[in-house]
Amino acid sequence: MAQTDPIKRYRSNIQDEVDSASLYRAMADAENNPQLKQVYSRLAQVEEAHAEFWKKRLAGLGAADPRRGPGWRSRTLAWMARRFGPQTVLPIINSMERTGSATYDTQPEAVLAGLPAAERSHLRIMQAMAEQPQGGVAGGTLARIEGRHRTGAGNSLRAAVLGANDGLVSNLSLVTGVTGAELTPHAVLLTGIAGLLAGACSMAMGEWLSVNSAREFYQAQIATEADELAEFPEEEKQELTLIYQAKGLPDAQAKALADKIIGSSGTALETLAREELGIDPEELGGSAWTAAGTSFLLFAGGAIVPVIPLFFAGGMRAAIASAVLSAIAMFIIGAGTTLFTGRGILLSGFRQLAIGIGAAVITFVLGRLIGAAVAG
Repeated sequence: MAQTDPIKRYRSNIQDEVDSASLYRAMADAENNPQLKQVYSRLAQVEEAHAEFWKKRLAGLGAADPRRGPGWRSRTLAWMARRFGPQTVLPIINSMERTGSATYDTQPEAVLAGLPAAERSHLRIMQAMAEQPQGGVAGGTLARIEGRHRTGAGNSLRAAVLGANDGLVSNLSLVTGVTGAELTPHAVLLTGIAGLLAGACSMAMGEWLSVNSAREFYQAQIATEADELAEFPEEEKQELTLIYQAKGLPDAQAKALADKIIGSSGTALETLAREELGIDPEELGGSAWTAAGTSFLLFAGGAIVPVIPLFFAGGMRAAIASAVLSAIAMFIIGAGTTLFTGRGILLSGFRQLAIGIGAAVITFVLGRLIGAAVAG
């Protein structure tokens, strides 16, 4: 822990616990599954108890504990959970828990109170519930919470930020490069538009191929599973029995459940796909066309930013305006990444800004050199 002042450290710990508790409360409110709602509520209670622990330590030093609410990051994630569902933010929450599980390891007060073990148990609590045969959380849900399988919503959020950033940085670099080569304002504008369309189309085609290839791969796996189910039903039943036994069901219950599922032609293949292959037959990786369209719009949304000033001005004046507008957008994108990284807004924003502007400066210089070489 970098902070040596115990008062500052205690207040920082309180804020972290308040943030986590409010987020878990929001997820519990938005969750429809009663078992998962219980999980989120329990996590919130633990975080609230930890906050009270640090408040008492702070009071013991005679320091005031100002009334505080959740920070902007927690409020943003809570809004997303309520608006789009808890599964939207689960990958981010899992990442936060993994990062924060060791926070108390170097704080002697926390170690004596057993807080490190309690924090680390947040990563295992769903597995402990899944091992209970009665009322446990289903294996697929457990995997979703623990992040062992990819969750599309959280990855989509990350892809949205990266897609817009790719369009912004690449097209800004392209525009500054041809500006450095001293092309006419009309040529610079056309180059920016061409770069936007070319990059967006390339991203869309790549995403379409990626998702479609994944769908075909999943379909092939399910087809193979269907053949095995038709030819070797007893072996598939034994595999399914082992899966349920591994999840904590007693042998008799696991065998009975496997018998029931294999005996139902309508659910056998779907269940095997989910339990054995980890594939959701209803989604199969999502729609390739939706993914392509989303990638196109995200890239284009970032790439249009450096082009906007070119519609109204030319030369260095337009280049400077393009750089300023792009710099603002890059800082916002960098700040947005703190939802995933947990780092400070200023650090992430200025780091992103430095990378983008650095790329633009390099392409401007190269454009100037190449333009001079070609002209002369």
